[in-house]
Amino acid sequence: MNQPKKIQTSFNNRQILSLVKQYGSPIWVYNAKTINQKINTLRKFDIIRFAQKSCSNIHILRLLNKLNVQIDAVSLGEIERALLAGYKPEKDEIIFTADIFDKETLKKIIDLNITVNAGSIDMLEQLGKKSPGHRVWIRINPKFGHGHNNKTNTGGENSKHGIWNPELALPVIKKYKLHLVGLHMHIGSGVDYYHLKKVCSAMESCAILLNQNIQTISAGGGLPVPYKEKESPIDINNYFSLWNKTRKKISNYFGNNIKLEIEPGRFITAESGILITKVYVSKTTKNKKFILIDAGFNDLMRPVMYGSYHQISIITADNRILDYTRTMKTIIGGPICESGDIFTQNQQGEIEERDLPEIKIGDYIIFHNTGAYGSSMSSNYNTRPLIPEILIENNLPKIIRRKQTITELLQLEIDTY
Repeated sequence: MNQPKKIQTSFNNRQILSLVKQYGSPIWVYNAKTINQKINTLRKFDIIRFAQKSCSNIHILRLLNKLNVQIDAVSLGEIERALLAGYKPEKDEIIFTADIFDKETLKKIIDLNITVNAGSIDMLEQLGKKSPGHRVWIRINPKFGHGHNNKTNTGGENSKHGIWNPELALPVIKKYKLHLVGLHMHIGSGVDYYHLKKVCSAMESCAILLNQNIQTISAGGGLPVPYKEKESPIDINNYFSLWNKTRKKISNYFGNNIKLEIEPGRFITAESGILITKVYVSKTTKNKKFILIDAGFNDLMRPVMYGSYHQISIITADNRILDYTRTMKTIIGGPICESGDIFTQNQQGEIEERDLPEIKIGDYIIFHNTGAYGSSMSSNYNTRPLIPEILIENNLPKIIRRKQTITELLQLEIDTY
């Protein structure tokens, strides 16, 4: 199938070219308006808690803070980011979710009295010894999972996440007088309604089994977004309705109103972002057409990591009109010294060509829906500096992360001499 002439996006060609002229390429760009719109669709939930790992820029976090979205942090670094963004631990605006503690993180959590969502009984033991009475959630492994990729499946016997037998956590909680405030259950990213009904039922069963005076249940995250052209957006009303029924059943059982929390990441930011890249090479092998751009999998990891699909659009450098009636099978790759540095591949790591019009050196390739797990998963592989991030707010662009310099990158090693 030919690439559609126009991909629905909040960015136009003139704006993209203006950004490239000002900041160069490659660059990440986010639209604050899109983020705001996505959050508004979730307002039926009592608490919206952003999975910071999906898009951790401090300026994005500040934007979310203004919109009364709370934060889930999964590392000491993410706690520090949330603090810099203005989040208040004493108001329970930060929850730390993990399956292990390291010494530095545990100390910070105790010093700031940050609520912990514990994914292991060992965590409860370690926290209880040093901070009796601490506020905790327990993350439950419901013994099944589901995700758009095996690597995003966070439940079942093959998942490292969550407590397999949550009833075994109760003696530890009692021993250290830990304050159990909530139950969390998340089975993976990209859940469908069949698995959603299963996880809702599992939450109800676990809450009744544990029979603790909890205040909140968390629906976790994993809300899908339509990465492909024919994919439909999730019905949030249906999603909320299923979880709300579960919340009501648990509330009726305990005789008090249980709050319902949701913890999305990519649902909030994925569709707000694009990655702008420039074409530097066009080459042909025996039967393959390769277009090589100035961004690599060190910048956008998802296609290599998960075989993820991102829609591609093209902006020509010479103002020519693209002919979508005459396309060719094209592979888009990057500059990394790895054969796997290919953006058009499937979940098995096999090359998956796209039907695209003729692309020339100097043209711009735009990857859509990169606002989640794009920049946050970037690395310095091949000693490549991190690229800039731009936020469009009130129709004005502002740089929210400047380009890293090679000097800055090397300084960590030079300083050891």
